[in-house]
Amino acid sequence: MERADIVRLDKGHVWHPYTAMEAYIAQTDPLVIQHSEGPYLFDVDGRRYLDANGSWWVSTLGHRHPRLVRALTEQVGRMPHVSLAGITHEPAARLGAELAAIAPGADRPDVPAAERLTRAFYSDNGSTAVEVAIKMAAQYWAQNGRPRRTRFITLSGAFHGETIGSTSVGGVPLFREVFGPLLFDVVHVPSPAEEGGWERAFEQVKAALREHPDEIAAVILEPVIQGASGMYMYSPDFVRAVREATREVDTFLIADEVFTGMGRTGARFAVDLAGVVPDMLCLAKALSGGLMPFAVTMASERVFSGFLGASSRALYYGHSYCGNPLGAAVAREVLAVYRDEDVLGQVARKAPRVKAAFERMAGSLPGLVRPRAVGMVGAVDLGGGGYLARSGWRVYEAARRRGLYLRPLGDTVYIAPALNIPDAALDELLGGVEESLREVLKG
Repeated sequence: MERADIVRLDKGHVWHPYTAMEAYIAQTDPLVIQHSEGPYLFDVDGRRYLDANGSWWVSTLGHRHPRLVRALTEQVGRMPHVSLAGITHEPAARLGAELAAIAPGADRPDVPAAERLTRAFYSDNGSTAVEVAIKMAAQYWAQNGRPRRTRFITLSGAFHGETIGSTSVGGVPLFREVFGPLLFDVVHVPSPAEEGGWERAFEQVKAALREHPDEIAAVILEPVIQGASGMYMYSPDFVRAVREATREVDTFLIADEVFTGMGRTGARFAVDLAGVVPDMLCLAKALSGGLMPFAVTMASERVFSGFLGASSRALYYGHSYCGNPLGAAVAREVLAVYRDEDVLGQVARKAPRVKAAFERMAGSLPGLVRPRAVGMVGAVDLGGGGYLARSGWRVYEAARRRGLYLRPLGDTVYIAPALNIPDAALDELLGGVEESLREVLKG
């Protein structure tokens, strides 16, 4: 199809996520992508764009990694789908074992068997992975002697997904306020990235746990980086302190690593930076390498054992495509590529360049504040306008002219590219971001 025809059909029929549609229809000249390869996107006019955010943080191995494409193609030829309801198949079974083998604490002899993340509950995406963890926590306490434990502690600025449960434990007002009457009650505490540091936030977590020890089902965190709120970054010490506080009252810690997991922070999982083993671990996005929706909630043996016994104690939850053979086969190959291509080693080598570049930008370009970086995430702010601010979108346009696809979070400009991005492409990306910021700030 011609580009104009695609845009006409799109604006006539497609409702885009996180998009003010009236302005989009009236004003936006969208990128029209035809194919992708490695760290690049190619539009219908043949122009190449560096994908600065891994297409919403999913393509950590680049686009169309040949091993992932081959794994998907081979599985399609054998069995595209079969329900996981009371039956099983090799990709799901083997993936569960492989995830358990690399889960936080799996290689630590000091972690008790009951605390090891041995059980994989599959779902479709990050929101449902969190929804699963919420239901696991609530049902566990309901049928194991603590039925009053129905509340969750969550952070200001948290983002955990879009289902009603995951929205309830979110902390970005723009994404949750309109749904207020539908959401369940949670205890919000300040973000450890806010002024006052993680110690201030932790004191409120500890106070809430001590004040309501019989009411708190779990504390839920995005460890180390709160992504959607503006790439807020905080010390792993906070995660460690919260884990100890939950132990004191014997309640759960849920680690939402939909964004931070699979090497994004430099460790396999962000909780590894704190030396912490959560009770539940939520993974999606990078788990299937950008090929298809796939997610998992890893649960400890203790949590799993709380659902054994009479049939009424089972976790009656699931989705038609949960644990589907295609996603499981691809996820297994993702894990293999991480091993074979030393992806974590690549991050260790590249991360200092990302950090240095953002610090240099903030030091040389007046108007930039709060440069920050962890692993393969770098961010800087153009002000304090929040998610609806438009300054970042001026940078987006400047970057687009330079062949970069750079999607801001309001006035926060950030990168979260493929973890295996070639060195030359990373130099191109960092240089293009700096040039785009310079153009906007001088304009």
